[in-house]
Amino acid sequence: MIDETTGALPVEGMPAARVLDEIRALRAADRPTHGGRLFAYVYDPGVAGLDELAQAAYAESAHVNGLDPTAFPSLLAMENTLVGAAARLLGGGPGTSAPDVVGSVTSGGTESLILAVKAARDARPDLTEPRIVVPVSGHAAFAKAAHYLRVALDPVPVDPVTLRPAVADVAAAIRPETVLVVASAPSYAHGVIDPVAEIAAVAAAAGVRCHVDACFGGWTLPWLRRLGAPVPPFDFAVPGVTSISVDLHKYAYAPKGVSVLLHRDPGLRAPQFFAYADWPGYTMVNPVIASTRSGGPIAAAYATLRHLGEDGYLRLAAVTRDAVAGLADAVRAVDGLRLLAEPESTVVCFTADDPGLDLFVLVDELTARGWHTQPQLAYAGLPASVHLTVTAAVAPRVPEFGPALAEAAAAARAAGPVVLPPELLALAGSLTPEALTPDLIAGLAAGLGLGAGPAPDRMAAVNTLLQAAPVRLRERLLVEFVGLLQRPTW
Repeated sequence: MIDETTGALPVEGMPAARVLDEIRALRAADRPTHGGRLFAYVYDPGVAGLDELAQAAYAESAHVNGLDPTAFPSLLAMENTLVGAAARLLGGGPGTSAPDVVGSVTSGGTESLILAVKAARDARPDLTEPRIVVPVSGHAAFAKAAHYLRVALDPVPVDPVTLRPAVADVAAAIRPETVLVVASAPSYAHGVIDPVAEIAAVAAAAGVRCHVDACFGGWTLPWLRRLGAPVPPFDFAVPGVTSISVDLHKYAYAPKGVSVLLHRDPGLRAPQFFAYADWPGYTMVNPVIASTRSGGPIAAAYATLRHLGEDGYLRLAAVTRDAVAGLADAVRAVDGLRLLAEPESTVVCFTADDPGLDLFVLVDELTARGWHTQPQLAYAGLPASVHLTVTAAVAPRVPEFGPALAEAAAAARAAGPVVLPPELLALAGSLTPEALTPDLIAGLAAGLGLGAGPAPDRMAAVNTLLQAAPVRLRERLLVEFVGLLQRPTW
């Protein structure tokens, strides 16, 4: 752990080996990023030597600055290669119906989505109150973009069975002020693909841009299609699709910090840029939100794509497909659990029909057995669920997961559902965000085992309280609870 005798900034510099020892000690508390037991946040192909290659490439370009592409043409060349690879994979480029696709490399899916919204908003300067139409299954980053950019968000419900929006509902939500319509391929929460072709058609008929959020699936659905999976049209082959986002740090297996935002043509991308010359300093032009950008992540992604190649990605997709099938079978084998959707991509999402089987307790029991999953709260008629992001590294672990899931389910049944004090549930149901005081927040947090330092090992009580709270109160509680964890080290 950190040597507290030195303070946050030591008076005298510490030896390199000692600093690295501190980092390794801190990392010991993290979830495992390799080994196929973490079903969220990280993407592990299980390819020997790939980490070392990416780290070496990162080091080669870590101090290269993407602020000025004329000063560092190496970074420009690598960015253009990443954009070209993504465009070609997603139905664009020479010889396609979208030959003029252009793109930008961003720091992640959230930045890509914010920029897609910005480009659509800024393309309509005549509108004083621009709006975007997003299915409720669309990624929360669209709500973040709407908040940051002062754009109104018009949510569209999804069918509780298909987990997709009805095209008629999307069409009905489009107004004269709408600047962007969104579809997901697939939605992160449930892993189902929206009816992209139909959504793009109604957007085009209204003269509105259509963005396909393929951050999660854009680098895996094309390979699954080549393997024979019935993947519906979702990319630039679909008329009316004007932009697509795809994260390379997901299923392209690049290190964190690389996404690509593609536009069908340069004119659609132009409003994404920010240029400023009305000051005495250097003339600024940025295609993305950041000005200074390290070349490290871009070089690491470049090395990863060039090393794996099409054959490597096709092989990894096949391994992942088989892992998804095995995990889905494991869920089907446990009484009281059911798949919320039949897997269409690389997500296994399940819920519980047995009231004696508390999903939040099940997640804790899995964690105690070394399996780290992602709980999802109930929403608008959709039940609480457990999300598994499946990567190629999971495949060797599939035979172990079934028995572990059955054992965890039995333990969760034996423990019973979380029971919060009635007064706490009543408080959660009646409080408004404005009524939360520091003392009340501190009391709630203490009762749930939250405070300075790491989160508790078991989170079922926290999730149960959040589940009981209305959405706006839930958001405020999340902010306050995470704020308790983020305190300075002096």
